[in-house]
Amino acid sequence: MHLATFTTVLRQAAVRVVLPVLVLYGALVGLGLLVTRVLPDVWPLTVEDGVNRGLEAHRSGGRNDLSLVFSTIASTPAIIAVTALAAIVLAVVLRRWREPLFLIAAVSAQATVFLFTTLAIDRQRPEVERMDGSLPTSSFPSGHTSAAVALYCGLALLLARGAARPSTRAAWWALLVLVPLGVAMTRMYRGMHHPSDVVASFINGATCLFIMARGILDRAVHWGPGDDAGAGRVPRQRDASTAPVTA
Repeated sequence: MHLATFTTVLRQAAVRVVLPVLVLYGALVGLGLLVTRVLPDVWPLTVEDGVNRGLEAHRSGGRNDLSLVFSTIASTPAIIAVTALAAIVLAVVLRRWREPLFLIAAVSAQATVFLFTTLAIDRQRPEVERMDGSLPTSSFPSGHTSAAVALYCGLALLLARGAARPSTRAAWWALLVLVPLGVAMTRMYRGMHHPSDVVASFINGATCLFIMARGILDRAVHWGPGDDAGAGRVPRQRDASTAPVTA
């Protein structure tokens, strides 16, 4: 790759990926400060403890087992394993780099934003019995939830893009979007997060998906030699009336 091309790629990555992620990080930190320091005594934040206590009061053996399933599939080892496997399958089947890179970048970006946000916002976990062990990060936001949004909704987006029928696209979305919703409920049910924690996580995961879709999946964005931006395009048919006449 020539130096000029390399510089262009770096500039484009900074503008389309790095800068938006930094803006997202600043927005989440700002939201966290509002939740923990500015508006903790303002509705609806005042009812959060009641939500957590209500979920604790309705725990049962079957619900506990189901919550463990959702919590496990959004754990760090599971997210890493599913992301790696999905990226490999996408690369082998599609023989393109955009889709696997999109998925890896979205999951990695949300994890980075989540980690640095927890370092800036020191929020205690709900005052209920917690069903999981103590975690090194603070309560705001929920890492399990944002990871589930980035991974499973990212897969839903890729599968929907490859499905021809609207009904098929809707089915994939309905199926995979249920996963992060289940994870969000699970993390509150198990006493690990406040409702506002999971709301912030949906913002984190969804925004990372949007950033990476705009920067990586958009084939109008050219990333240099070897780019597959033109792959799969159907060549435009020449109008017979404009075709040259031959003797």
